[in-house]
Amino acid sequence: MRLRLSYATFVPAFYWGSTHLLRAILVVLARWKTSGREHVPLEGPLLVVANHLNNADPPILAAGVGGRRIRLMGKIEIFKYPFGIVPRLFGAFPVRRFDADVAAMLNAERILRHGDVLGMFPEGTRSRTGHLGTLHGGTALIALHTGSTVLPCAITGTEQLRSPLAVLRKPKITVTVGEPIPVEAVRRPTAEQVSDLTARITEAIERLLPPKYRATYTEIVAAGTDDDGGDPEGN
Repeated sequence: MRLRLSYATFVPAFYWGSTHLLRAILVVLARWKTSGREHVPLEGPLLVVANHLNNADPPILAAGVGGRRIRLMGKIEIFKYPFGIVPRLFGAFPVRRFDADVAAMLNAERILRHGDVLGMFPEGTRSRTGHLGTLHGGTALIALHTGSTVLPCAITGTEQLRSPLAVLRKPKITVTVGEPIPVEAVRRPTAEQVSDLTARITEAIERLLPPKYRATYTEIVAAGTDDDGGDPEGN
């Protein structure tokens, strides 16, 4: 009888090993700080959401939240071999950005229905200004479909990690965990319900961010004018 091994076999060990290693690296090479971990629910479906500044944000978010393993949704481009082995071993799964990726959305909901933890960056891409951008509705839709608690988080300082030499300046990197947002399951959420929950998530993340990371009035108006209605989710 042949023993068949898959990535899933190695994911828990790789995830926790790399997460603990990353924490140690951050303590040595950066001014690393986390706060609010007491807000992380110890059980039940949980949707962890955060602002997005750098490609390093997904593992840093996992290191900051701790306690529960986060399944992360990432842009499909990072899953190409050979480097795509790393996100797969981390337990991440791909999503096609700027497209209605139904399979990725169903996979996300499946994770939450099993009572696990899903991590998403609702801006859909890294912020080019460092400010929190417009959040797309896909995250709120998944939360409403599954009745999952939403855990807002704020990441700061990772925008400084533009090159490996950035660690010479010991950048200040923080992950702040906010209070959970309870969500009741809705079989067929309306556009108003999705919009209302998206606004609540936006406000919750903004409250955790220092003023310099919050969007200006001009940026908010511009985003509202230029929004093409897309709903990408990824890194």
